[in-house]
Amino acid sequence: MISYEPFYITLKEKGITTYKLIKEYNISRSLLDRLKHNKPISTVTLNDLCGILDCKVDEIIVYIKD
Repeated sequence: MISYEPFYITLKEKGITTYKLIKEYNISRSLLDRLKHNKPISTVTLNDLCGILDCKVDEIIVYIKD
């Protein structure tokens, strides 16, 4: 299973709120909902998040063996 728990840790470390992602970076609420519920996202979206947060992929997702 893919978990987006590192995404929220990275947001906190960088001092970025989900509100700021929506208002300043035009991230949709539906994407944030997908992340919250560990639903799939595209690699393009993953790339965009890495660019916004200036981080590596492993700071957004983690694989957890079922």
